Amino acid sequence: MSAGDDADALDRATRDFVAARPQLFGIAYRVLGSAVEAEDIVQEAWLRWQNTDRTDIREPAAFLATITARLAINLAQSARVRRETYIGPWLPEPVDTSVDPQLGAERAEALDMAVLFLLEKLNPVERAAYVLREAFDYPYAQIADILETSEPNTRQLVSRARKHLSAERREPAGPDAHRRLLEVFLVAARTGSLSALEDVLSADVVSYTDGGGIRGASKIPVVGRPHVSKYLVAFAPRFWPQTDIRWVESNGGPAVLVSSHGNPMVLLTVDASEHGIERIMWVMNPDKLHPYVASLSA
Repeated sequence: MSAGDDADALDRATRDFVAARPQLFGIAYRVLGSAVEAEDIVQEAWLRWQNTDRTDIREPAAFLATITARLAINLAQSARVRRETYIGPWLPEPVDTSVDPQLGAERAEALDMAVLFLLEKLNPVERAAYVLREAFDYPYAQIADILETSEPNTRQLVSRARKHLSAERREPAGPDAHRRLLEVFLVAARTGSLSALEDVLSADVVSYTDGGGIRGASKIPVVGRPHVSKYLVAFAPRFWPQTDIRWVESNGGPAVLVSSHGNPMVLLTVDASEHGIERIMWVMNPDKLHPYVASLSA
């Protein structure tokens, strides 16, 4: 092969990779719940793609998706061990979906913060099977090839994941009701209104603060309407004065970025149903917050 042929082949390989890249990131992010780790996986997939004999590869996107999914599963297995020593609750790393509402997928499935949080409780292979089926609409036979298992087993993996999500999460509120509940919650939390908080929270609401060990972040979830309401009322005078709020989009839904003197402090999102707010998620860990904020101004 001449130098010109080599250059043409690399150009074609680069074009194929760039075309597939949004989907590759979307797969890795959903499996890992981390944008930083997903970027690492995509970079590794690119290196492997460059070093692969591509002569007989007829479907580059399918080949790259297979590499990416397998790399993500392997990393998720080691990340699971690391997260056992994580200080306080672990929440997914938020992503700005205002430019790509589906984040490279056929459907905007498994993007919601609450869904990613619940998927973390599944093993990585179940998670990958669910993501490939529900977000990317891959046929079961293709998912079986990617996961190196049988098609019946793949169907079981996806079914188990669906059952886990439906058992752990009530039917979510529609977009308008979700936004309205978050607006009411924000006012009640900032003013420390106990009655308004009790009105908007579900009976078994849980508040999670992912601080990654930073001072002032609650290291255990706060559970139940009475506890969460009182916690937020006590929290209000210490936290909200001198803060600015900005409405943003995160993981396909409304979110609130709270800053103090221009410094981002927390990204607030909620999971809501017809019963009210079910989960309150505060991302305070700078390693997760700062890349998200940087992406907003990019």
